[in-house]
Amino acid sequence: MKLQKNTLFALYSVLESASHPERQLSAGEIARKYGISPHHLAKVLHTLAQARVVESVRGVGGGYRFAGNAKRLTLMDVIELFENVSAPARSAAPRRRRASGEAGVERALATVLAEIDEIAKATFRSISIATMLKLVERRRA
Repeated sequence: MKLQKNTLFALYSVLESASHPERQLSAGEIARKYGISPHHLAKVLHTLAQARVVESVRGVGGGYRFAGNAKRLTLMDVIELFENVSAPARSAAPRRRRASGEAGVERALATVLAEIDEIAKATFRSISIATMLKLVERRRA
């Protein structure tokens, strides 16, 4: 499962805001930390605010504050806001006439890749934001 840039930016933003739930963080602060475009990140944060994962605070000193429950919100909850995870995986092989042996190999490989995607989805569903924050802290130490 390959995640789009928007999804990664959303995960960075959620983890950053959840690690400082008492603070309001601007899109600019988060963008600078991760080396991404503040304008692009603002669109991602808007989606997160519509989903009530973060809360948007307007005005001077405004920004975004984590609004979710870090123990209940999973990585998949955030990923599903930006990815169509229910779509079947597309075949990487070009469409052309295949010998029967090739078709069998292609189907077998597609089956394995689909299973890997399902395992990845299950893993993302099982990891909460709180768990990720603990992992980040352990890596810093």
